[in-house]
Amino acid sequence: MKIIPLSEGTFTIDQSKVFVPFNLSHDNLQQRAVGSLLVEIQPFVVITSKDVLLIDTGLGFANPDGTLQIHQHLINHDINPSDITKVLMSHLHKDHAGGVSLYDKILNRRFLSFPNATYYVQQQELLFAMQKGAPSYLPDELDILQHSGNVHFLQGNGLIDNYIQYEVTAAHSPWHQVFWIEENGEIIFFGADDAPQLQQMKSRFVAKYDYDGKKCMELRQQWWQQGQQEKWTFLFYHDVKNPVWTFK
Repeated sequence: MKIIPLSEGTFTIDQSKVFVPFNLSHDNLQQRAVGSLLVEIQPFVVITSKDVLLIDTGLGFANPDGTLQIHQHLINHDINPSDITKVLMSHLHKDHAGGVSLYDKILNRRFLSFPNATYYVQQQELLFAMQKGAPSYLPDELDILQHSGNVHFLQGNGLIDNYIQYEVTAAHSPWHQVFWIEENGEIIFFGADDAPQLQQMKSRFVAKYDYDGKKCMELRQQWWQQGQQEKWTFLFYHDVKNPVWTFK
């Protein structure tokens, strides 16, 4: 399997839930609001023998010419956005789901950003997002998921096409899910915001911003131990330095 990180850049985020660009070469974290966290925003493409998978969709920011950033990043890697066959959504917080849809000013309507893909979304997560709303969720951008034939709603845990396992953890958010992609003896694990950074896997860190921080910490310890034994490849969505980590 081939893994391609699609970095959208480094940001700080505080209690306002606003993602502010951060330049590692000259910005100072101490000058940002108290409690600001430094995070990478990093969807992933995984190319398997069956699919071109996109895992989460980023912030949904656009370039000055109007091109969706995630589309441009795909094109830079010689992947047409129409080539994506499956979009796996861990949850629908705006930094993971901002690129789910795009707005066409001429037609005055929204379209799914990956028209040939099947989107895999926990149904309860979408219902929760529509009810909860801003600042963590953007219902206007997610509403299209309720009305599109391209969306496959998941109920709890299961298996997609006999090689993509998904499991609801209810750790970072109430209906958060994680994925294992297994092919030819290789296992890729995406823990999204339950397991966002390498350093958190190696410590007993409990985050106040998680729905169930203690459960997140316990799951990270469990996954890290199992991943070491079974030689998983970990994908870290918010890690500035280590987007991909493989036990060998």
